[in-house]
Amino acid sequence: MRRLPVTFRPNAIADIDAIFLYVLSVSRDVATSAGFVDRIYARCQAIGTIPFGGIARHDLGDGIRLVPFEKSAVILYRVLDDAVDITNVFYRGRDYDALLRNKT
Repeated sequence: MRRLPVTFRPNAIADIDAIFLYVLSVSRDVATSAGFVDRIYARCQAIGTIPFGGIARHDLGDGIRLVPFEKSAVILYRVLDDAVDITNVFYRGRDYDALLRNKT
C-alpha cells in the first residue's frame, strides 16, 4: 500500500496544544514540551505508512482506529480514501471512551 498523507482535525491540534501546555507546566522546560509534541507529530506521520496498523475502535466512531503513544497517550484516526485523518490525541488517563461517547 502507498504511504498516505496525514491530516489533523482541529480537535487533534487542540489536544496536542493542550498536551504541550500540560507537559510544560509539569516540566517547566520548553525544550522538553516541544520534544514530546514533536514525537507525537512524528508518530502521527508514521501512521500514514501503515494506516491499517492501529486497533479498530468502531465503538468510538465510524472507522476510528487507535494507536498507543509512549505508554502515555493514544492517537485516534480514520483512514480516508486519500489520507489518514488524525481526530484526537488523548493524554494521561483521559477517559476517551466517555468523552467520545458523550459527543453523540
